[in-house]
Amino acid sequence: MFNIFNKNRNNTLEWLQVDMHSHILPGIDDGCKTVEDSLNLLSRLSALGLDTFYFTPHIFQDMYPNTPESIARAFGYLQGTEAQPLLAGYAAEYMVDGHFDHRLDKEEQPLATLPGNHVLIEMSYIQESKSIEKNIFDLQIKGYQPILAHPERYVFYHENPKAIERFKDLGCLLQLNVLSVFGYYGSREKKTAKYLLDRGLIDFVGTDAHHERHIHMLERGLKKEDIKPLFKKCTIKNQSLLHCST
Repeated sequence: MFNIFNKNRNNTLEWLQVDMHSHILPGIDDGCKTVEDSLNLLSRLSALGLDTFYFTPHIFQDMYPNTPESIARAFGYLQGTEAQPLLAGYAAEYMVDGHFDHRLDKEEQPLATLPGNHVLIEMSYIQESKSIEKNIFDLQIKGYQPILAHPERYVFYHENPKAIERFKDLGCLLQLNVLSVFGYYGSREKKTAKYLLDRGLIDFVGTDAHHERHIHMLERGLKKEDIKPLFKKCTIKNQSLLHCST
């Protein structure tokens, strides 16, 4: 069933190669529930041209109080399986809230990072974090490179997408969900994604895959459209993670 060489004959994501944002690790957040689920998603994403995966479960104290240790255990469930050649590592998607402020202030332990000390952060979809700029600054002071996850999905930017540009001025990188360009999350998310792509503001692209429905929509979308040209104004850094020191 699992064949990393069974590439889809339609438009693919081979140009991306690396998926740096997903919720495929089993039994740890709102993503895959079992190892079997994880292997199914990885097999289908591999068929779409992705061959390297960094996994980023939520760390959100009120809902998913994960730790680097619990994420490492979930990652271990996939090691030694037929998916082994695809497994590059794990990090986390941190919710920027009061718990995150406390974590940074106390410096209890290093954050779970992507290569190069990149840290994936997110906010509530409905209200901008009042401390987001401070969090970005604090991360940088501590030697981290923040990446804001899926800015196109925050509803408070839909009427003023230009507000997102300030994150680049602050030195924060931006990650787009590939499903946004297909309109999966809605027309406003698609419009905001186009705004960011047209201005060359996107640095990373992720599937943000949680479950089979996400993969199905990717497969269906890629049958209809080659999306690579949409990213031509952006310098996508996914593959650069392979050359970063950890």
